[in-house]
Amino acid sequence: MCGIVGYIGPKKVVPVIIEGLRKLEYRGYDSAGIAVVTQDGKLEVRRAPGKLRNLEEALQKSPIEGTYGIGHTRWATHGRPTEENAHPHRDCTGQIVVVHNGIIENYLELKEQLQREGHKFATETDTEIVAHLVEKHSKNAPLEEAVRRSLKELRGIYSLVFMSAKDPHKIVAARMGPPSVIGLGDGEFFVASDIPALLEHTREIFFLADGDIAVLTQQGVCVMDHDGRPVKRPPNTSPGTPSWPKRAATSISCKKRFSSSRAPCATPCSAASRRTPERFSSTKCRLPTNSSANSTKCAS
Repeated sequence: MCGIVGYIGPKKVVPVIIEGLRKLEYRGYDSAGIAVVTQDGKLEVRRAPGKLRNLEEALQKSPIEGTYGIGHTRWATHGRPTEENAHPHRDCTGQIVVVHNGIIENYLELKEQLQREGHKFATETDTEIVAHLVEKHSKNAPLEEAVRRSLKELRGIYSLVFMSAKDPHKIVAARMGPPSVIGLGDGEFFVASDIPALLEHTREIFFLADGDIAVLTQQGVCVMDHDGRPVKRPPNTSPGTPSWPKRAATSISCKKRFSSSRAPCATPCSAASRRTPERFSSTKCRLPTNSSANSTKCAS
């Protein structure tokens, strides 16, 4: 199982992501990586084979700073456990990055199609083709719309998280199968593969349902389905604490998180928190319905 952590907010992003990935080490992995958009709008990627400490050493030698980014620990399925195969993966322009937990079943077919269209690939992975698909569909479209179009071409299971330096201050997450949990903090927002990565920062969470696409900005979180229609995913309060045992994540009582059901987690998760409803504003999202739509904006 791969580990994913994404963050957007006022804090320095690298420590948040590295500590979140550390909380997901129980999942097993053979490489790690991080992507950050810096204050001057440059997309920086650092990757390393082996343990998380190797990525930390790479970051010490070549530091990066920013306030939003995505990180990943990889369990190799397609391609060797090397630095070039480690996530995040980029498109041809180097402006779009993606991390992935799952398997893209038709990646060879899509790769051949994209190669005929002139795309160049640098890895042996199935995930890299997703970045190139989003690049293909991103012309005159915001990131979330390019992601939505790309997902319609994929067969398989996935938890995917994207960023684009061309459409900044935004993280887009999508789920079909493997769990993807959204965390709602105080002026900061998170996405992760599992709850322990978030508990240091927030206990207000909700799991994406299959087919969901979430857009995280510094103003809030919006969720839509594969057809671009807004959907509501009310938050629950996690029963865990920052000292929650790592392996508790595999037995959490939200039994429906692997289900294709579009309903929120069943009991014993608590009822949706009403303390700060403005931070989750899916019913007020202005979501794209065609290629000429503007970027998604969450109401505050």
